[in-house]
Amino acid sequence: MQALKAVSFTVQAREFIAVMGASGSGKSTLMNIIGCLDRPTEGTYLLEGIDVSKEKDNALAVIRNEKIGFVFQSFNLLPRLTSLENVELPMVYAGLGPSARKKKAMEAMERVGLADRVKFKPNEISGGQRQRVAIARALVNNPSILLADEPTGNLDTRSGEEIMAIFQRLNQDGATILMVTHEANIARHSRRVVTFRDGEIMSDEAVENPITAGGAA
Repeated sequence: MQALKAVSFTVQAREFIAVMGASGSGKSTLMNIIGCLDRPTEGTYLLEGIDVSKEKDNALAVIRNEKIGFVFQSFNLLPRLTSLENVELPMVYAGLGPSARKKKAMEAMERVGLADRVKFKPNEISGGQRQRVAIARALVNNPSILLADEPTGNLDTRSGEEIMAIFQRLNQDGATILMVTHEANIARHSRRVVTFRDGEIMSDEAVENPITAGGAA
């Protein structure tokens, strides 16, 4: 059984796209391919002109670290590290020195409004704040694209709105964002919604009058 069938899909720089669809519709497979976690069995995936579907595993690891920022529903923070140390991790793998890592991590924490929580560990902050730390970690290497998989799925409504406000600000500042969500009201915070069913794109439409999250404007 094919997870995706003849999908042709383009993400332009500075877009904010929501991907919707029921479980098994293919949206997670699409995210894994775009995130260089899975390889397509057929076809081509170009990331900034590079055919990453033909790259070797070590090259893909570098691409994932330098060009793609991941935000997960479950945050995926390391519990024994402080918020700042969690944000520094991608730069450790990229080989940056300690002082450069700390400076960039602080800047990323400021962008998500958590400069006063840098010394706190994940279990010492709220779910919404943990997701903000995860966003800061995803941003710290200035990736080409930010991939968010159900980023509000574990959050209450207010915290979810705060996260969408951050995504909207980042997008206004030039970030390219692709977000998977099953919530129609969350999708309407984006500028374009792509809906999958049974491995195929059923619709691909611009969002008229996107919802502005509190504090985004």
